Amino acid sequence: MKRAIKVKPARVAHFTVTESNVRKAAVRLLGQPLVSPEVQYVQRTLGNSATQAQIDDQILAVRKLPWAKIVHPDSL
Repeated sequence: MKRAIKVKPARVAHFTVTESNVRKAAVRLLGQPLVSPEVQYVQRTLGNSATQAQIDDQILAVRKLPWAKIVHPDSL
């Protein structure tokens, strides 16, 4: 009699999207820090927590966006 092996799905860790976490990831990925409006944009789009892959993708994407989409209208 064979027993079925139960495989648990891989758990993906979520991290808080803090300014320091975003800045550290940007230095790791880009070799340079993000400026404050870029950090704020990443925090606005991701919310309070995200996976490391989501944070990395958003950091790489923010550098390709036009400045008008990054800067929050209230800060002008």
